[in-house]
This record gives sequence, structure tokens and C-alpha cells, in this order.
Amino acid sequence: MDFGLEGKVAVVGGASKGLGRACALGLAREGARVVVCSRSVENLTLAAREIADETGAEVVPVPSDLSTLDGVQSLINQTVEQMGGLDIIVNNSGGPPTGTAEGADEEAWAQAIQMSLLFFARMSREAVPLMRERGGGRIINIFASSIKQPIENLVLSAATRMGALGYSKTLADEVAKDGILVNNVAPGYLLTDRMMEVIHHRVDATGADYEEAMADLTGMIPMGRIGRPEELANLVVFLASDAASYITGATIQVDGGVIRSMI
Repeated sequence: MDFGLEGKVAVVGGASKGLGRACALGLAREGARVVVCSRSVENLTLAAREIADETGAEVVPVPSDLSTLDGVQSLINQTVEQMGGLDIIVNNSGGPPTGTAEGADEEAWAQAIQMSLLFFARMSREAVPLMRERGGGRIINIFASSIKQPIENLVLSAATRMGALGYSKTLADEVAKDGILVNNVAPGYLLTDRMMEVIHHRVDATGADYEEAMADLTGMIPMGRIGRPEELANLVVFLASDAASYITGATIQVDGGVIRSMI
């Protein structure tokens, strides 16, 4: 299938590793011109080179701290300067600190709000006028399954990303007439550094060993295994493509069936 992504300009946050890197690689494979971003200059430069070598696509690394307004604006401005416009953004950021509802302090809350609420709003706000100029675009937000049901020790993720979900649903309604489609992806347990952090937190809290914790985790997943980053990236590529031309305001789970809610 031709996804119609050849020559499209895509920005992917948190792209030096994990889900962001997988999304950048997937888009590059379909011929998109990809701007990758993270705070780690060394890791980002390496990821950009590896993706470009594997796909032959144009991949530009732009190091930036996306937890700040200045960082977001710098990324978008450099994208326009180097690529001439913007068609797709994949809003992906590191998760907020782990912790309980009772234990999260003011500093943790402030950090979470910057990373997991304002980040999504700022990126989208800066991108929309540029997409409107080009007759449309795609905004894809990588949230977490904590927006569907609580996850142990991820209260900050649930609280802030629910706010971001509300923002994205409202934005989807406002910009649909401009051909800008806004969708959300809710990953479950995928093989990333973030997931390993959650597992190690569980090991520390329960006293179980690593193998027991992994067995407990996979036992909760109907498919019986932990997912791979590229399995989420496949959905992101689809949502960015012409094939998803009548989908907006949706939130789609990639979790092996963990979330069992009917709505």
C-alpha cells in the first residue's frame, strides 16, 4: 500500500530511542523527511545517522528540551528553516516521574505538567498554523494506557495525560475543517526503557525478583507477551498517512488486549 508519505515533513519527539526512534524509522521507511528531536545530542545524532543509513531518507537531528516553550519553538522554527514546512508531528515525550497519589510532591507535579500536558499543547499550537498553510496535516500524540485505567505508581502520567487527552479531543474538533487530523495512541507494555523503569519499581516495592515480575506482567496481557516499539510505530505510520484520511479525535490502544473497557 502506498501511504502517500513520500516527501512529507515529519517531526518526532523523543526520537533518540524507544517509541520515538521506532516511529521516526517507520516514517523514514515510507519516504518521509524526518526531523528527530531529543535532549541527548550524542544519542540523537547516532539515531539519525542509523535511520538515514537504513532507509536512505533525509533525517535531521535537532537537539532540544521539549519540556520548555523555548525548546518547542526552537524545534519548530528549525524544522521550517531546514525543511520548508511541516506536515506531521508525533508528540512523544518521556514519562513523568513514577509515584503514588499520596507521595507525589510539588516538584514532581510541576515536572509532570511541563512534560506530559503543556508539551502536547505547545507542540500542537505551534504546528497548526504551518499545517493549515499546507492544506492539512497530522498530529499524533503518544500517551499511555494510564489514560484508560490506573496503573500502579503512575498517578502523574494518568492525571496529566488525561488533561492532554482533553486538549487533543478539543483540538481535533476545531481543526478538522482545515484537514488537520488529531489522533492519540495509548501504548501498553512495550519493550522500552520506560517499561523497564516500571518493572524495576515493582521489583523494589514487592521484593520479587526480575523474572517473577516479568512473568506477572506478561500474565496480565491476553496476548501473553510484551509488545515491540515497532508495533506501535506501524499504527503511527498509518495514522500519518493518506490511508487514515477519515480518522480524527480517536484514541487507539496498542497493548496486546490489556485494557478491557467497553468504551
